[in-house]
Amino acid sequence: MAGHSKWAQIKRKKAAQDARRGKIFTKLIREIMVAARMGGGNPENNPRLRAAIAAAKAENMPKENIERAIKRGTGELEGARFEEVVYEGYGPGGVAVLIEAVTDNRNRTTAEIRHIFTRVGGNLGTSGCVSWLFHKKGLITVNKGDVSEERLMEVVMDAGAEDIKEGEREYEILTDPSDFEGVVKALKEAGISYQSAEITMYPETTVKLEGKEAEQMLRLMEMLEDHDDVQKVYANFDISETTMEQIAQ
Repeated sequence: MAGHSKWAQIKRKKAAQDARRGKIFTKLIREIMVAARMGGGNPENNPRLRAAIAAAKAENMPKENIERAIKRGTGELEGARFEEVVYEGYGPGGVAVLIEAVTDNRNRTTAEIRHIFTRVGGNLGTSGCVSWLFHKKGLITVNKGDVSEERLMEVVMDAGAEDIKEGEREYEILTDPSDFEGVVKALKEAGISYQSAEITMYPETTVKLEGKEAEQMLRLMEMLEDHDDVQKVYANFDISETTMEQIAQ
């Protein structure tokens, strides 16, 4: 499995959601605003906005907050104007790191992201230095104990999935972004539960890390993800799930 997706699952299991809800809401509201500004306020015609609203609902965000964020994005209500920024860099061991951020002050955010990389021995790179390693994919994870590989393959391949990869404890289902919603729907109709489902940037290759470099890399992930302006962090590290759980303690 891609390292960053395993790490995300471990963090979800360990997170005290109530304590983090304020930060989560802030990030979700910014994503809704940007999605509405770029593609319009109707989720039926705006897949990105539809995904952002679904993520907000999954965190139990009140309907009024969602509607207000959409109106701020379309300009119906006044509010700070946010822009998308993508950062690329290298973490410990030469791991490729791709960061999606939403900010109202690009210079401030760039300086802070650069400082975070420097603290763990990484460095912020130039545009295009690592993005070629990642491709936009639908990624759905299913617990191996919930379904046989044969049954899973039968359901998702018929629905348009590209591939199934076997991890230590989960199956990863990869789709083209245009087929993502259809595969999720097929899983639901077949009664197969899934742990996570998202549109992500999936790495072509991975870098195996152990020991101090693994610890530094996960520290970098935590610091980046905790930054208010950072929406998503993608990285091509390969760290064993056991090691990640030990470091996360």
